[in-house]
Amino acid sequence: MPELPEVETVKNGLAPFMDGAIIQKVTLNRENLRFPFPTGFVGALEGQRIGQLRRRAKYVIVPLASGQNMLAHLGMSGSFRINNELAEGAARKFEPSKAQKHDHVIINVLHPERGPAEIIYNDPRRFGYMDLFIEEDQSPHFMNMGPEPLGNQFSAQHLADRFKGKRTPIKSALLDQRNVAGLGNIYVCEALFIAGIAPQKQVGQLVRANGAPKKSLELLAPAIVNVLNEAIEAGGSSLKDFKHTDGDLGYFQHRFKTYDREGENCVTDSCNGKIARIVQSGRSTFYCPKCQR
Repeated sequence: MPELPEVETVKNGLAPFMDGAIIQKVTLNRENLRFPFPTGFVGALEGQRIGQLRRRAKYVIVPLASGQNMLAHLGMSGSFRINNELAEGAARKFEPSKAQKHDHVIINVLHPERGPAEIIYNDPRRFGYMDLFIEEDQSPHFMNMGPEPLGNQFSAQHLADRFKGKRTPIKSALLDQRNVAGLGNIYVCEALFIAGIAPQKQVGQLVRANGAPKKSLELLAPAIVNVLNEAIEAGGSSLKDFKHTDGDLGYFQHRFKTYDREGENCVTDSCNGKIARIVQSGRSTFYCPKCQR
């Protein structure tokens, strides 16, 4: 499933063609994705001017002049591509593509600078979905969601406040969207390795008696930020289905230190250990038993 860096990459690819554009037409090639489209979905979009796209956790959010917002979740195999064949010169960034079997949603937009474009959502497995909402804090998609790890509210102290007195394994706690939004399996494994924390370690052991974060937790917060920023810079990770809006793949998978490296040598120069794999809450966890304690 695409995680925060992949969704950020998708949002960044869509923004030049959607920010400030007017939605001229919306075509739904089926009645539902993972869930049915909300009632009045097409009518709520057509004719609206789009504001500045943003990302929240693993959602792309498309703000509309009406005050409503469209959200899109990519699920397991969802992707967007852009047909901008009528634009001229440098604006023609993406080459036209042929219709594909699993093109479920087509949004025709007119951008004031880039001209007309088709924003096409393709999803073979149909685990993705789209919805409408007005206020973020009143939407069931975002209620009780923790802070963005790339935002100002995220810190080692925030994690300490959430973790004090709890016995949850750190890996599971970081995947809990109530603690921090948008983290997924890949980047949690990578961040825990950088911080030297074993994925099975109980979160309460990372907090001092006075509620302050221990050193390992102080290392973890910037490790999360750094690995996410590096992944965004690399265009995310392409393991199975993820690709950019222009069809390119992400490249961060070539920088993995632990994820999907079971049995391989640890990348730490002074370590002769090998990457191990365990299963936590039904998900594979990769770590170095020697480096992470």
